[in-house]
Amino acid sequence: MNIAILSRNKKLYSTSRLIQAAEERGHTVRVLDHLHCFMDITSDKPSIHYRDSEFAASDFDAVIPRIGASVTFYGTAVVRQFEMMGAYCVNESVAISRSRDKLRSLQLLSRKNVGIPATAFANTPDNIDGLIREVGGAPCVIKLLEGTQGIGVVLAETKKAAESVIQAFMGLNSNILVQEFIKEAGGADIRCLVVGGKVIAAMQRQAPEGEFRSNIHRGGSAKLVKLTPAERRTAVNAAKIMGLNVCGVDLLRSERGPLVMEVNSSPGLRGIETATGKDVAGLIIEFIEKNAKPAQTKTRGKG
Repeated sequence: MNIAILSRNKKLYSTSRLIQAAEERGHTVRVLDHLHCFMDITSDKPSIHYRDSEFAASDFDAVIPRIGASVTFYGTAVVRQFEMMGAYCVNESVAISRSRDKLRSLQLLSRKNVGIPATAFANTPDNIDGLIREVGGAPCVIKLLEGTQGIGVVLAETKKAAESVIQAFMGLNSNILVQEFIKEAGGADIRCLVVGGKVIAAMQRQAPEGEFRSNIHRGGSAKLVKLTPAERRTAVNAAKIMGLNVCGVDLLRSERGPLVMEVNSSPGLRGIETATGKDVAGLIIEFIEKNAKPAQTKTRGKG
């Protein structure tokens, strides 16, 4: 198979592992920096141009998007162009955009009765008291909608602190969510790696002392974890609702069951491969081998 990986840097761990796994299975891989692609949007012969090359529908059997959050708009436009050309995309453009919009994704999960932390959203400072009240009061968590890897996430210990943080963010015209703080989680969350409707690996991430964010990028540690049936079902259901074939689903263990914090359409592989010892990259390539077919875009016309 000819596989394209949309990635800014082929030396990144996740990208290099996907290259390695694909080549070990006899496939040809080309890494394309999606920001250096441009598109010929024509009805008879849509194409992708990358540097001095032009690609048509038959040039790639599968496309693996590794789109960074800061370039979601352009990155998903490139993925959508590949879909127009009939290429098989592991994660489709609509699904990536859906998961990147934290508010939209939580609304979709809530509509399907998937457990999430109590969440409130408002536009103006005169709603601050109501926002804090709806999530059970302080302590509460305040998140920038555009934040990633724990950046733009603040734990407000008191109502006064919450008011100050919310006012500051709103004063900068930033969109924020206010969520309940799940104290019983103890600064830990669970990252489930879902591929093709199955949880293929899971790890527990623990925040360092004095920190509540468990992201590996923030100094958190990771270890193998055994999931409960409810946690496994929740992760698979969240991935299905987002429409993602490959994703990381972050869960909190609460007194009322597993709660979904976020669904990540470009999950990093280093932490979970290290913690679990599983060949996650190889399992992703195996999924592509079984499912890659031309003109299989399920969300065509819904973008």
